[in-house]
Amino acid sequence: MNPVMLITGGTRGIGAAIARAASQAGYTVAITFETSDVAADKLVTEGSVDLAIRSDAGDEAAVVAAFAEVVETYGRVDALVNNAGIAGSYGTIDTVTGEMLERLWAVNISAPFLYAREAVRHMSTANGGRGGCIVNISSKAAVLGGSGEWVHYAASKGALESMTTGLAKEVAAVSIRVNAVRPGLIETDFNEHASPGRVERVRPMVPMQRSGTVEEVAAAVLWLCSDASSYTTGAFVDVSGGR
Repeated sequence: MNPVMLITGGTRGIGAAIARAASQAGYTVAITFETSDVAADKLVTEGSVDLAIRSDAGDEAAVVAAFAEVVETYGRVDALVNNAGIAGSYGTIDTVTGEMLERLWAVNISAPFLYAREAVRHMSTANGGRGGCIVNISSKAAVLGGSGEWVHYAASKGALESMTTGLAKEVAAVSIRVNAVRPGLIETDFNEHASPGRVERVRPMVPMQRSGTVEEVAAAVLWLCSDASSYTTGAFVDVSGGR
């Protein structure tokens, strides 16, 4: 049977690119989504996704149910990609509200923790599992800080990176590898959350003098899930053009 990859937030942008690349690489692909029915149906119809599950990343019961559905359907999960994430908003700290932070933490921090928990329970060789890999989609903002744009978003990705480092050490002995990818300025609709012209404004700050593509991010994810990176865990792969 083909290895099974579960991608959270897999209907658009980076998530959809990972799904397509994984399918081409021979994975059986399952994705979660919250509202993008049309995009999910398109990926299933084109053959890039085998199972699309509507699920709220901010709800623990929904996370547990989504992971269980993949295992029930295919009997296994070999790779988990924690891709689902939200910006919260675009603006300085005086625009941040408690309600915004609560949802941001739920989707960007709690959901990856919960999906990782379910993956470890399933994959751990100590529990009779086959081992596997977890790839967290962070952001270069975790390093740069997001000043003047989204410090709150950067902080959520910083928490995800701390989890990546600690969990990689915690589960290395039970045959699970945990790594992260840090996309930089990537051409996706994520930039629609920012002020108009953000891509053009930031591009000159990138040493390579261009924005990246979702396919370039997907390639890094697929490498981290492959046997080519079998001795790599607790690592961060920057896909940011040198910024």
